[in-house]
Amino acid sequence: MKITIITVCYNRKATIEKAIKSVLEQDYHDIEYIIIDGNSTDGTKEIIESYRNSISEYISEPDKGMYDAINKGISLARGEVIGLMHSDDEFYDSKAISKIVAGFKNSETADGIYGNGIYVSNDTEERLIRNRIGGIFSLNKIKRGWLPLHPTVYLKKSIIDQYGLYNLDFKIASDTEFLLRYLYKYKINMMYVDNYIVKMRMGGMSTNAKRAVEVLYEDYKIYKYHGLMAFQTVFLKKTMALRQYLSGIASSF
Repeated sequence: MKITIITVCYNRKATIEKAIKSVLEQDYHDIEYIIIDGNSTDGTKEIIESYRNSISEYISEPDKGMYDAINKGISLARGEVIGLMHSDDEFYDSKAISKIVAGFKNSETADGIYGNGIYVSNDTEERLIRNRIGGIFSLNKIKRGWLPLHPTVYLKKSIIDQYGLYNLDFKIASDTEFLLRYLYKYKINMMYVDNYIVKMRMGGMSTNAKRAVEVLYEDYKIYKYHGLMAFQTVFLKKTMALRQYLSGIASSF
């Protein structure tokens, strides 16, 4: 089973090498690795090019943002299953993809798989900030604001071909719309693996404070777009995130 992993980036010189290494160090070797760079100017391209022999596809050109870049990566993908590795993040350990593959091989019906992840501080200590345990999938949980952690989600390419790419009408939280479309609207068959898949750094492109406020508003529009009780669902989603954050603080003492 070939797994395609897509990394998109723009001016991520400080973190891109860790992301690349975490992919290349996986103990599962049937991996197609695609990197889409938005024509970085800070030295990111030079780091990527130093690993060029280990990267399956690499494009560096201007784009319309992160989700446009992800769509470009998906259009190039030849793997049976597709997942993401954000340029600020890394895999939890070298066995993460093996665990994803085992999940697919143990299920005859899974269209997608997701797992657990952690958020850590953006420093050398990498203190636990937030613990995201995926838990068993259900539509009722989605109505209460739950979604699997996006970078732990791996989908069969055939399903993406059927239900479409990331919606560029949503500039900041298109991953929320993408997951709601697949899980809530089309009700694809999702399987949970109780393993940690990814380690995300606070302050990265998906976790910085300014972006969090912008995501809040766009989340509201997206939940409304999908016919859910938008204000209530977003409130419950953020309450859930706060509990996970407080749990992370408590566990660090």
